[in-house]
Amino acid sequence: MASTSNSAAPLPAPWKSSFVEHLNQMDSPEFVFSSLHPAPKNSPSDYLPRARYCIFRGFWAELPENKHNDAPKNERVYESEMPTFTTDVRMNKPFELFASSSGHASERSQTHGSGGGGPCEAVWWVKGETMVQWRMQGKAFIVGPDVEGEGEQSRESSGVRTVKSELGSRMRVVKEEGKEEWSWKKELVGHFGNMSPGIRGSFRAPPPGQPVDQPYDDRNLKLGEKVNTLDDPVARQNFRVVVIKPEMVESTDLSDPTKARRQQYRYDGSSGQWSHVETWP
Repeated sequence: MASTSNSAAPLPAPWKSSFVEHLNQMDSPEFVFSSLHPAPKNSPSDYLPRARYCIFRGFWAELPENKHNDAPKNERVYESEMPTFTTDVRMNKPFELFASSSGHASERSQTHGSGGGGPCEAVWWVKGETMVQWRMQGKAFIVGPDVEGEGEQSRESSGVRTVKSELGSRMRVVKEEGKEEWSWKKELVGHFGNMSPGIRGSFRAPPPGQPVDQPYDDRNLKLGEKVNTLDDPVARQNFRVVVIKPEMVESTDLSDPTKARRQQYRYDGSSGQWSHVETWP
């Protein structure tokens, strides 16, 4: 794997086990993902908030087991506390994460590869008897097909270097053997393989957000398609994994109004540790 940044090696997050336990209680681990969209010219603010529901797809470098996934898989040599979800490069999320990042991409043509790093917030509400809200603030990065020398950009692009440095700095080694063989591309394809044929087929849908009366490639793009292979060129071209790199995590326990508390954790890159403060909700 490519070298990481000079930050201290990350220590295990004290909140992760509770977070996983609570997500396992959800029928579906849906969460609200918020990012920043560039505002129209002459607006009083530079960005406008955008929020939508997404599905948690596991932590980066910890691909969930799926007996139906026949994609080659990395050995579990890393672990992390960075949640993932998937998206279509034609949607607004990738553009927003590039446009609001330090690179300030202004054209969608600049957002087709790996990169991004725009600010984001993610919120899970675990209802029932648990009654806990989880909230994460940080940056989100896009992993695309160019991450190991494929696609429109080379593996040496600034976006690829940023992704490998930023995410690599929070990937903790748990097994030295096999570390050099760990592949970013294999992890990306593994996420594609973990999806159902119907979800894979959604990456062959007509252009998201485009008016239905405008022309598009109707030979390759159709609603309700199913993709049963790992190498469908159209679906794979549009498929992306988004990785959230959290800097602040909060859990607010509202199960008992007389004992409600908020646990707040902040990551310190210089030490690799998470600080913890208990507050009123």
